[in-house]
Amino acid sequence: MTVSTLTVVPEASASGAAPCAEPTSCRGLWRRPRLLDLCCGAGGASAGYHAAGFDVTGVDIVVQPDYPFAFIQADALTVDLAGFDVVAASPPCQRWCAATPAGRRAEHPDLIAPIRARLREAVAAPGGPSIYVIENVPGAPLANPVTVCGDALRLGVRRHRLFESNVPLAGTACWHDRPAPPVAVYGTYNQRTPRQTEAATSTDQARAAMGVDWMPWPALTQAIPPAYTFWLGVQLLASGHVRLAESGPYVTGAAALPSPADDGQVASVTLVDGETSPGRWRGSVTGAGGLRHCRCGRPLPARPATGRWPRYCSHACRQAAYRDRHRTPERRP
Repeated sequence: MTVSTLTVVPEASASGAAPCAEPTSCRGLWRRPRLLDLCCGAGGASAGYHAAGFDVTGVDIVVQPDYPFAFIQADALTVDLAGFDVVAASPPCQRWCAATPAGRRAEHPDLIAPIRARLREAVAAPGGPSIYVIENVPGAPLANPVTVCGDALRLGVRRHRLFESNVPLAGTACWHDRPAPPVAVYGTYNQRTPRQTEAATSTDQARAAMGVDWMPWPALTQAIPPAYTFWLGVQLLASGHVRLAESGPYVTGAAALPSPADDGQVASVTLVDGETSPGRWRGSVTGAGGLRHCRCGRPLPARPATGRWPRYCSHACRQAAYRDRHRTPERRP
């Protein structure tokens, strides 16, 4: 099956990047708008928002070793939202998913209502984020959502998803007009699938269908294709509703406003007031010029045209990060 990738970039800048991907390309901003991705999983939604021009930090209650951006291990209902311009959330969908047996849906939590209440309160507060976006599956109780369809974006999956926001967004039409059936990416390999779908027979086939190149199979079954949030992210940046927030507990003042003299690079970002702020910080944010930094503070190479950002500057740093992730809690500093 031939899978094409999303190539439409609404209102792209002269360099070919999405709005605000460059530090001065959108209304004279000094930095990329910061987006906090709650319940981020392995980072499918985060990758789309990053490609659209956001500086992304992920939050999840469990460690996500495959997440490609800065990460905070914390509860989405208690993590500090200060310092972020946009907050996106993907609450667990099993309670509303058609694949979950009806008799077992009550076993799964309903986090949509409490997360929505928290995000609406944060958006209304002075100095808080200006926009929130909540994603979930068809059937979930979202307020006035728009639908995004993988077929319409010419991915290999159909995977309809709903998105709720406090600002107007445009979904996609459902163009189910291709002769090849969509690829089913859920469950286990070769699982029996509904009619008019083709079961993914390998992780590589599933990755190609989703437009993702770094996730293992279990993460793919739960992921949002990055093309979905890229489609929405460029709308958010072009809308003019993004209001830059002040630095929060996870962002230092130096990183918030890099000077033109440093060519857009920023020092590695550390947790401020780590004793009182919830969550465990890992990594650094993307600089205004599109540069990131290793855990040791050295700048990383630029992101390739395809694929994800490199996460470490050397094999030694990669090994050190692996040892830190697998260190027992009592041995952690």
